[in-house]
Amino acid sequence: MRDRHSQIEVLARGVCVRDRHLLVCHTRGAQNTYLPGGHVEFRESAPDALVREIREELGVPSRVRGLLGVIEHQFRQKGRTHCEINLVFALDLLIPVDQSPVSCEGHLDFKWIPLSRLGISDLEPAPLRKMLGVWVREGAIPARWAGISGQRS
Repeated sequence: MRDRHSQIEVLARGVCVRDRHLLVCHTRGAQNTYLPGGHVEFRESAPDALVREIREELGVPSRVRGLLGVIEHQFRQKGRTHCEINLVFALDLLIPVDQSPVSCEGHLDFKWIPLSRLGISDLEPAPLRKMLGVWVREGAIPARWAGISGQRS
């Protein structure tokens, strides 16, 4: 049965890799990490949303290089089911390589995790753990899809 108040959230997420490390975001008090980015607003393109979110969260300019793929995700939080579609892009942060990102938002932290540890990381959505290896090797083309069932095409 469908909840008439339910909705599918659309998010733009960025894959930023430096020195074989991936930039991830963490909500303080939560267990998991996720890619930086956020919600796409009405009449906003996904790449524009990602650049805006990075500016809001990290206070730095960024550049979207291309679509890597799409990840569907479903999870429960505070007793409520959430469904989202993550549009995942290759992302460059326009800051010096040796500068660590510092959050502009009090509830978020950012860190770099080694690509070699993705398989055992707490990165969500879980299909990203496998897909990121493919995307990093192959680049922005061809785009891939992964869903909650773990199927890929």
